[in-house]
Amino acid sequence: MTGWWQRLRQRPFELELLISAGLLLFAGLGAVIVGRGEPVQWVDLAIAAAFIGLFLSMSLALALRGWGEDPIMLPLAAFLASISMIMTRRLEPDLALRYGDLYGSIALKQVIWVLLGAIVLGIVCFVPWRMRWLKHYRYSWLLLGLGLVAIAAVFGVERNGARLWLDFGPFQFQPVEMLKILLVVYLATYLDARRDLLERGAFRIGRLALPPLPYLLPLGAMWGLTIALIIIQKDLGAALLFFVIFLAMLYLVTRRVSYMMAGLLAFAVGAAALYPIFGHVRVRFDAWNNPWADPIGGGYQIIQSLYALASGGWAGTGLGMGDPTAVPESHTDFMFTSIAEELGFVGAFGILICYGLLALRGYQIAIQARDGFAQLLAAGLTTAVVAQALIITAGTTNLIPLTGITLPFVSYGGSAMLINFAMIGLLLRISAHAAPAQLS
Repeated sequence: MTGWWQRLRQRPFELELLISAGLLLFAGLGAVIVGRGEPVQWVDLAIAAAFIGLFLSMSLALALRGWGEDPIMLPLAAFLASISMIMTRRLEPDLALRYGDLYGSIALKQVIWVLLGAIVLGIVCFVPWRMRWLKHYRYSWLLLGLGLVAIAAVFGVERNGARLWLDFGPFQFQPVEMLKILLVVYLATYLDARRDLLERGAFRIGRLALPPLPYLLPLGAMWGLTIALIIIQKDLGAALLFFVIFLAMLYLVTRRVSYMMAGLLAFAVGAAALYPIFGHVRVRFDAWNNPWADPIGGGYQIIQSLYALASGGWAGTGLGMGDPTAVPESHTDFMFTSIAEELGFVGAFGILICYGLLALRGYQIAIQARDGFAQLLAAGLTTAVVAQALIITAGTTNLIPLTGITLPFVSYGGSAMLINFAMIGLLLRISAHAAPAQLS
């Protein structure tokens, strides 16, 4: 009895943070419902109770197992997911939660995705499987991801000029999200196997030390993949994200800024070459450069986004008191803008702090990992989440051209939510200090 009680007492901070996330969900949903003058329905209470119960049960299971996983990652994911459920409920007033409205309500769909994501996290954490399976079958995982993306490019559903989704009736799946995690696995294995050679460099061009040509091919392959995503799928956001992940992992192996600068230059040259050829690249760049040149066309979204940021000010208009739906796609691409309008700079900055803490804990997990593969895998997964948050935040505030990716754990989206929770599960598994050797 003493043993399991001591284990429960070893993770009090995690428990406190999860309770805070649950209270935030109760308070946020209550504010939205009362602000609309609607009665509280049993389904609202059931959703909040299921959310709290699921995450608290997971925390209890982690404590009883006693492997010593990171105590901050799970509460961070729960906090961001609770914000997602609140804001999705707020931003879809005509699709309010109603009994029997399972397929018509975006808000209820998001609840389902969050709860399924938490279950995926639990599967990754608790089902016995070997981490080295990821390493040994790296080519199979990569080919699977690329194959799904190719299928979506040919047979997928086109939306906003991009063919990224596979249609499964009431739900749609975005294969590029799965490719994100599979690509990190492949890069972690490839770079770890060639770490020494990449660190040393084999020949020099001036001050630039370069590895042999065969080891430069992955850089060219990643460049080709990102350019292909821009051309075929018209997905500038995923292309930029994948390339940032690759450069970050390459830097962690080599610690050479020159490699990163060369990679960024290659990406910039490729994007510049596509500008006069492809209209969707021009639209994004022109809207960023001068949105007021076409205020009711290509620049409309970003202009409305900037107005929303301005109207939010420091403290925001209040939850349910603003007009965030004036920005098209406010529940997906522009979720950060919606939060900034109604919760102000304070609320938006709080979201960024969560991603900052996630980065801090994720890279700490990478530093403390047992082997080179686990280190690179943890660093790549952390970079995937944090870089995506920074890219879409910069895009919606017009610091860079808008890319069309989602805010991790917060924006509406099913496949993205499942993959993000899976990545947190992998990070928790890597952070375990007492896991049996046969599972590593």
